[in-house]
Amino acid sequence: MRKALLVYPDFPPSYWGIDYALELLGAKAAFPPLGLLTVAAIFPPEYQLRVVDMNVADLEDADLDWADMVFTSTMIVQRESLRTVIERCNRAGVPVVAGGPYPTSCHEEIAGVDHFVLDEAEETFPRFLQDLEAGRAKPIYREPRKPDVTRTPIPRFDLVELQNYHAMCVQFSRGCPFDCEFCDITKLYGRVPRTKCPQQMVEEFEALYRLGWRGYLFLVDDNFIGNKRDALKLLPAIAQWQQTHGFPFRLFTEASVNLARMDSVMDAMIEAGFNGVFLGIETPNPEALAITKKPQNISTREPDYLLNAVRKIQHKGMQVMGGFILGLDGDDERVFGSQVKFIQDAGIPMALVGLLTALPGTDLSARLKSEDRLLDVAVGTSTTALNFVPQMDPRKLLDGYLRVNSTVYDPSLENYFERCLTLFTHLKPLPHVTPSLRPHEVYPALMMVRGRLSPGQIPAYSRFIATVSKNHPSMLAEAIRLAALGYHFEKFTRHQQLFQAFKDFLEAELTLFREAVSDPGTNGDSCDSRRQALLARVDSRYRSIPADFRFAADGLDDVVASFRSAVDGATNGAPSTTTQPGTTTPDQPGPSTP
Repeated sequence: MRKALLVYPDFPPSYWGIDYALELLGAKAAFPPLGLLTVAAIFPPEYQLRVVDMNVADLEDADLDWADMVFTSTMIVQRESLRTVIERCNRAGVPVVAGGPYPTSCHEEIAGVDHFVLDEAEETFPRFLQDLEAGRAKPIYREPRKPDVTRTPIPRFDLVELQNYHAMCVQFSRGCPFDCEFCDITKLYGRVPRTKCPQQMVEEFEALYRLGWRGYLFLVDDNFIGNKRDALKLLPAIAQWQQTHGFPFRLFTEASVNLARMDSVMDAMIEAGFNGVFLGIETPNPEALAITKKPQNISTREPDYLLNAVRKIQHKGMQVMGGFILGLDGDDERVFGSQVKFIQDAGIPMALVGLLTALPGTDLSARLKSEDRLLDVAVGTSTTALNFVPQMDPRKLLDGYLRVNSTVYDPSLENYFERCLTLFTHLKPLPHVTPSLRPHEVYPALMMVRGRLSPGQIPAYSRFIATVSKNHPSMLAEAIRLAALGYHFEKFTRHQQLFQAFKDFLEAELTLFREAVSDPGTNGDSCDSRRQALLARVDSRYRSIPADFRFAADGLDDVVASFRSAVDGATNGAPSTTTQPGTTTPDQPGPSTP
């Protein structure tokens, strides 16, 4: 019996990953590796399977010793962790099979993989396994034809410990009818959404229910209403199942903004138990939306269309989570203030504001390449790195990005809790999907969150909880959950600021060092002394960054290595002094560095 180890590499911390809130929410990761669990269901029964989700547990040498072959599926932000996994497999002599969105778009840049199974796996993966058994497996498997997802098996949820996750995941559809310039979804999955049948989805719900799952369930569709007709067929079946089982799942998904124009769909979603939806709002600037080919977010007849759309969805009973982008062509420096104002006015607690990235294979990437604006910068290692030349001054864009996030998630969390209250003012209560706590659970939950907040955040938190208890008592459990998320959002914002401040510090120090060593009066000994003092300052600054703000693949070590190389180059070949025992330099991190 072949032993197949399915490995899901690390995600770096992010707003979406809710990393710092996970312990408060009783979880180790936000979501399970749905793609890998779906692939697991395609294996024939003669394979013995194990799953290692590195976001939950470490990949141990014993795991690799057990495996005959390792299978991975990754997104682009997991690239550095994937590289480490491949290197470990290569050293252990375990063949590697790679698939998922990142290899599909960028397999040419990934070394050490024995076989790539690219695109969607339903048809190619069985062929690969047959060829593997016959000893004729090829290096690359591709399938330009989009598979029929009505034949997709139920994911092997039994291969992971469900209690490790904040939410479970299922998928109803693939593809999106819209073709936003910056998005790679249509390139990966097409513009004609393909959907599973209602019975399939009910069976997946039933599988999770039998395994004991209760709570949040994320329908990971990139646009749940991409096929409105099929969505309307699905929702009554889900509603009936939820009603029969006492609404064990609180559902949320992703959709385009034009959901607000579909009353029948929203009503059916409410009946089925949806209480949240993520919208790609991007920017309140119609000019930038038009340039990036997002007409579904524009209405010439309704100046406040986006704000009204959010409000209408909230009035139906669904919380809106929003994605926002800075750096779009057509936006100027006014966008920073307008983004903050929109997010606050709309009452969107979970507002994910990111810098524009030109993803490989997108129309945006092709256009920027034709305009000679693409930069050779790795995607997915730093949230503050640009891989293109923006219309706006890059420094102003970066400063504005940090300013928007540090305002939306201000150190006191005043603005965040103000948005939460705006949400509750407009959100229609839905008893069948609103989380609740037993009376004896309320105080411990309140104090657990309070214990994590800084002294400067406790006043806003206390006022928030008091207001919710008085004016929106049915939303108290959700208020505590949002407070835990707010703790994460503000902490990750500080992480970004510290990271950028460290890079700015290195740049300033390098400039001063270059000026000093270029002075004709500087001799070799003086240059070496300056170099050692500089590296000591950098090492001290590096170690001042909190340990939980330093993580593998955040790009920080690469920045330090690049800095050190520049310093060495600036000494014009002057010999360096050997580091004394017991000391460290930035390219030799001490024990506190993970």
